[in-house]
Amino acid sequence: MADIFHEIDEDLRRERFSRLWSRYGAYLIGLAVLIVLAVAGWRGYEWYRLQQAQQAGARFEAALLLATQGKTAEAETAFAALEKDAPAGYRTLSRFRAAIELSKTDAKAAIAEFDALAADAGVGRLMQDVAQVRAAMLLVDTAPLSEIESRVKPLDTPEGAFRHSARELIGLAQYKAGDYKAATDTFTAILNDGQSPPGLRRRAELMRTLASTQVAPAAAAAGTPAPAAAPAVQ
Repeated sequence: MADIFHEIDEDLRRERFSRLWSRYGAYLIGLAVLIVLAVAGWRGYEWYRLQQAQQAGARFEAALLLATQGKTAEAETAFAALEKDAPAGYRTLSRFRAAIELSKTDAKAAIAEFDALAADAGVGRLMQDVAQVRAAMLLVDTAPLSEIESRVKPLDTPEGAFRHSARELIGLAQYKAGDYKAATDTFTAILNDGQSPPGLRRRAELMRTLASTQVAPAAAAAGTPAPAAAPAVQ
């Protein structure tokens, strides 16, 4: 008797499955096909992105080669082309490189390009800060001290990635503005920061020495007592 009931139960299951398949089978097949197509499409898209990235990388290297060969105009054109159709990462790098090449022939236009990058949240905070520093580097010889300070002072924070560059630019601007006491203090702060890079420390030591030797003559010219010059780092 148990076998009979088991056979009846199996028949009922088959009949129930048959009814369900008749009603939903086409949908299940369609869903399976969609899943297969979706996976194939994603794999195809990944392959396409890889091909695009490889092609952009080759074009970027070719543009860099033009730049190192001194072919500034050709390099600018190559980087400008990458800005239009390269993947996002290469577009940002190309914008920076194009601005760098442009700075060799038109500093004012290059500053405008760096300012545009600094204002573009889409490139990321780190790259915005890089652009801010690059623009200030182009301006430090000609812009007033107040402009340099307004541009890079926000980067001079205890944990700021570009605090060293910001301090150096401010110190240079102070020196060029004739504020030798402030420049001495700024370069001293760089030297007192144990995390200042070695190259920056050498430049800061030289600039502090130059600035401190100018403090006494500047104070005498202004008719005020001269403060003691900061000693040079040995």
